[in-house]
Amino acid sequence: MKRTIYLKFILGYFFICAAAVLFIYYYVTPKLEEYETQEFSSDVYKQAYSIASNYGSTHYDIKSSDYDYSKDLRLLAYSTETVIWLTDTDGRVQFSSNYAYLGEIISNFSSYFGSDSYVIGDFNGLLDRDYMSVIVPVVNTYKTYGYVIVNRQHDIITENVTETVAQIYLTAFIIIGLSLILMLIVQLYVRRPIKKISLAAKEYAKGNLDYDGLKIISKDEIGELAEYLKVMCDEFKNLDERQKKFIANVSHDFRSPLTSIKGYLEAMLDGTIPPEISEKYISIVLSETERLTKLTSSLLTLNTWDVNGASLDLQEFDCVHMIRHTLLTFEGQCSKKKISFDVTFGAKSYMVTADQTKIQQVVYNLIDNAIKFSNQSSKIYVTVKDVNDKVFISIKDTGMGIPKDSINKIWDRFYKSDSSRGKDKAGTGLGLAIVKEVITSHNENINVVSTEGVGTEFTFSLTKSKKGILS
Repeated sequence: MKRTIYLKFILGYFFICAAAVLFIYYYVTPKLEEYETQEFSSDVYKQAYSIASNYGSTHYDIKSSDYDYSKDLRLLAYSTETVIWLTDTDGRVQFSSNYAYLGEIISNFSSYFGSDSYVIGDFNGLLDRDYMSVIVPVVNTYKTYGYVIVNRQHDIITENVTETVAQIYLTAFIIIGLSLILMLIVQLYVRRPIKKISLAAKEYAKGNLDYDGLKIISKDEIGELAEYLKVMCDEFKNLDERQKKFIANVSHDFRSPLTSIKGYLEAMLDGTIPPEISEKYISIVLSETERLTKLTSSLLTLNTWDVNGASLDLQEFDCVHMIRHTLLTFEGQCSKKKISFDVTFGAKSYMVTADQTKIQQVVYNLIDNAIKFSNQSSKIYVTVKDVNDKVFISIKDTGMGIPKDSINKIWDRFYKSDSSRGKDKAGTGLGLAIVKEVITSHNENINVVSTEGVGTEFTFSLTKSKKGILS
């Protein structure tokens, strides 16, 4: 049988209940009897000792005294619910609070003088039931004239103990009853939700990410756990969708250039493209090959960062010099589209601490993007300025801009804002993903502001080095 947490809880609960009952029966009850007996015997002894002291100093000669002891004994016995005897040294009852015992002789009287402060019994049948009896001598001038015997019913002890134990059992059963109610609450508010969470986890583990049986409405830790599990499931669903989209995008971006390469090569081989114009198509094949190389390199870079994180080679360098050098690599592209750069530097030199190679890649990707989506004969604005201990680099174009619903998606791998994929045939959809990874790995921020038909501006931050700024 499967031992669930709830079953273990039930078994533990009943074990504790049984242990509590046995504890009361085998430990508490005997202790109570012992305590009650001690208290009982102490009271009886005090009473007997008081009588013996009083009569030992005044009417000590029990046999020959003319004083009527019986009257005093009866009043005292009545108020304390006891039977009181005055006996001579041989055990004959000379005076008694109950006339029925007057003149009786306690057989084997000497046997009742032991080490215990009290005896329990009926004095060999003299009494009608068991009593607790305390025997105290009446002494005067070092001579014993008789004994005071105070007898109290032993049943009173049993009744007191039974009543107290009954109260303890009643309290215990009330606690058990309340704990049963608590168990029902646990069943309702804890076990059932946990069972739902367990079932939902099983379904998610099977791959059923559309399972909607996890409906727990509570603001406690269980509710939080259920909510986190839902979030995890949604993340898995998104991951699964992203993975499918990733594979589709990779397939598309590899298939297109490969199809072109294959088509042009076959055409050249079968003579469809004559040798005299093959140079043009060889250039196209080389271009498509470079595109595949770039795509493969970007994929390998991102995959390496996913596994090991983006390892940084931090160093101090002048970001102004790095940007100037990067802008020169775009001279050919800018000439074709008649695009010019408007460069503004707040200082002659900005020394920063970062991985120069990766930051140069960021600048390259952002400028490449800006050129790609800029209109003919437009400007691209590059600005570098500092605020406190940060240097901010801004790259702004006046191109087509990014739709509002695409702003948050541009960092996704293979995402292209033009859904037809026709406007950006040379792009891989990985440039901005790499930019985001690099800036995040430097613990810096990158922001984008864009308006359709107006343009787009990317701004990212770097940390100044100790050398700071050279004006």
